[in-house]
Amino acid sequence: MQEPMVNPQSSRSSYTHGNCFEHYSSVEIFNACTTFCYHFKLWWLDKNAMCILVKEDSQIISKLKEGDRMNMKYYDSQGLSDSESRETAIQWIRKADSGRFKGHYLVYLDILN
Repeated sequence: MQEPMVNPQSSRSSYTHGNCFEHYSSVEIFNACTTFCYHFKLWWLDKNAMCILVKEDSQIISKLKEGDRMNMKYYDSQGLSDSESRETAIQWIRKADSGRFKGHYLVYLDILN
């Protein structure tokens, strides 16, 4: 599998919402099955996609499924005090078999509201 180009400094946008979410830098996911909160840096892929990197041995990866919708808490790049909850869909999940993200899954997100 060819590794996708990932650049956290690139022009930021969500799949369908243009640049209205570009100020988000991280996301928090709470999963009731694990009773843990997970906090991830957002990675922006080219101009149209964002994802998180999840270690392949992380407990949460088995709880995330393509097509799932859940509320996630997004944090502004200015600090952790500014956050917004948004309904988010998991678009797809890909394992990085080689390159800089080997040993991780790329979980592609789409903010729905």
